[in-house]
Amino acid sequence: MGATHGRGGSLRRTSFENKQQLSEKVAAYIREGIMVGQFRAGEYIRTERLAEELGVSPTPVREALMLLGSEGSVRWEPRRGYRVVPLTTRDVGDLFRVQAFIAGELAARAATELRDEELDLLEETQAKLEQAERDGDFDLVESLNYQIHRTINKASDSARLAVLLGVTVNYVPLGYYASIEGWSSASAHDHSSIFQALRARDPEGARKAMSAHIEHVGGQLVEHLRQREVLS
Repeated sequence: MGATHGRGGSLRRTSFENKQQLSEKVAAYIREGIMVGQFRAGEYIRTERLAEELGVSPTPVREALMLLGSEGSVRWEPRRGYRVVPLTTRDVGDLFRVQAFIAGELAARAATELRDEELDLLEETQAKLEQAERDGDFDLVESLNYQIHRTINKASDSARLAVLLGVTVNYVPLGYYASIEGWSSASAHDHSSIFQALRARDPEGARKAMSAHIEHVGGQLVEHLRQREVLS
């Protein structure tokens, strides 16, 4: 188990014990850290230092930085290392616009595919999510929210499109679910219109409701990052 202090002072715990796809796990950690300002624009990410903090060898860190370099999140500078590329409001907005489009399409397709018993289970899960939100159990809210979206996406029978959605979700800092104001509330309250459209077998209604939900949480993240002066 690796434990590191975020730049804001909060302790983040992340398991790096599983060697499978270790570089991807490190990349996810750095990617999330960039999104929330743990790694600031212009900062150099020191391979050996980060490897020591995470309790891994330098190799997966180097591989992770190479991957993030191909994504444009960091930039290699000869003899100096990898430097964090500035994150802009447009960057985050574009991320959620793409995510809203894909998630909306998946929901539209799921509207005619979900069985009644699956819809019943979704609503039961949503009831648990709402109770968790009232209890302030944000980890449970995040887990149940994931289950709901995964069920809808799988029901769309569009595996490759769902993979593309996953690429965009990789940039969403889910590890900070509790600290982003409005996220747990959005999961508790935005889903009702999605479920209504799914229950009515209304593809266009499901598309609009899901897209609106994703754009809503995207706007909340932008505001969160602005307040913390993360965005350029």
